[in-house]
Amino acid sequence: MKQKICIHPNFRLNGHEFNKESLSELAITLVKDGEAYEKELGDFILQWFDENDFVTLTTSGTTGTPKNIKLEKQAMVHSALATGEFFRLKPGDSALLCLPTRYIAGKMMFVRAVVLGLELDYVNPSKEPLNNTDKVYDFVAMVPMQVQNSITQIEQCKKLIIGGAKLDDGIKELLKDMLVEVYETYGMTETITHIAAKRIEERYFTALPHANISKDERGCLIIEAPLVANGLIITNDLIEMANDIQFEWIGRVDNVINSGGVKLIPEKIEQKLSEYIPYRFFVIGKEDKDLGQKLVLVIEQESYTLLPEALDSLEKYERPKEVLFVKHFKETPTGKILRRETVEG
Repeated sequence: MKQKICIHPNFRLNGHEFNKESLSELAITLVKDGEAYEKELGDFILQWFDENDFVTLTTSGTTGTPKNIKLEKQAMVHSALATGEFFRLKPGDSALLCLPTRYIAGKMMFVRAVVLGLELDYVNPSKEPLNNTDKVYDFVAMVPMQVQNSITQIEQCKKLIIGGAKLDDGIKELLKDMLVEVYETYGMTETITHIAAKRIEERYFTALPHANISKDERGCLIIEAPLVANGLIITNDLIEMANDIQFEWIGRVDNVINSGGVKLIPEKIEQKLSEYIPYRFFVIGKEDKDLGQKLVLVIEQESYTLLPEALDSLEKYERPKEVLFVKHFKETPTGKILRRETVEG
């Protein structure tokens, strides 16, 4: 039986009240006459209210080629309800949509507003989304690049969730002193955005109410969230579990470097170096005839000499055998660094 998609009576979009018909009329206008980001929103609104039980979207391509997948609308509703419960959102709360609606994170901000009865404003998903407003919002989702470029206005967000890429440690420290509840989120398209979140000052992610977590023999996270995903989701994320509902993210198993028989976790090394390198950087394994893989440090900057203390902070095997400087890192559209592509090309 087809699930009826309803609009919460408290839902507002850019200050206006809508029913299904008037919202669909707005969507048609956006598709016809809007800016590129408005056309995408219009397309999604029409898809959300069409006769299908699913929506089609494209993955961001972080760990492979972007692909089209289908997500059940009812699963997206369940995800929205779980977010509302975890973050204590209530009808009439104000929210800002400043992420592209061609990806799941942007789509879900709209769905949360419709399902939970939020008063949603949408703006161009630029790197400075708060630039043209002094309005204070109860709930906002951003990617790290937007947070970094909005840091002087970030207290316009009472509750801010950040996802899509790793948050810079320097920005994290600034946020800790500000009057805003800031959360890092963990999730993916297949889990319909986040299934876990943590305050930035906390060590462990806490699973949302709709998700159960465990780990496999590799030490990687397994997610069971039957309301939003079919079957177990086996990830490549190395974790340490604190208890049944909390975990610490260690790194990606596919990033692990085997150098001379020693297994190195790049994310752990990067954490140590972050205090000494004021630019974006990462470490990666590069093919080596003697070691199998050698550890390479890649920095987004003109060539310079590293502080001796930077290398002194590392164990013997963690010290890079080579340092590369590049002008610009290659990234996915959501701001995640494409490590291998940056080094190779």
